Amino acid sequence: MDRTGTCRGVDRRFLGGETVNLRTPLGRVLGLGSAKDGTEHFIAQRISAIALVLLGGWFLYAMFTIESMAYLEVTRFIAAPLNSVLLALLCVTVAYHSWLGVQVVVEDYVHAHGVKFVSLLASRFVHIFLAIASVYAVLRIGLSA
Repeated sequence: MDRTGTCRGVDRRFLGGETVNLRTPLGRVLGLGSAKDGTEHFIAQRISAIALVLLGGWFLYAMFTIESMAYLEVTRFIAAPLNSVLLALLCVTVAYHSWLGVQVVVEDYVHAHGVKFVSLLASRFVHIFLAIASVYAVLRIGLSA
């Protein structure tokens, strides 16, 4: 029994057949809820957003510096080692940031547990597939040219 007269959060004294709880409202909610990984998710979104700003800036600059958008010119651009690495990083970062955003939307607006689970699982597989496919395309172009 603690100093508030409660035993494991519930007062064991009965007054008129009702349980009396002397804990404060804050004391009743501490340890409850889903506040365990929200900070990590928030930080991951911000870090991926910063990476997207940097990689997106490089990509826009690179697109404006290519003389023509002819197939051979673009494949030569992707074949350059630095460009292919940065383009692959951009693809993975876009897929990761998108997955984080879709996850938040599904968790906030889908209320049926089964539908939420299937939606989150499908979202994860689709984003992983898109990331792998885009990196494969970049590598294939980069290594064949």
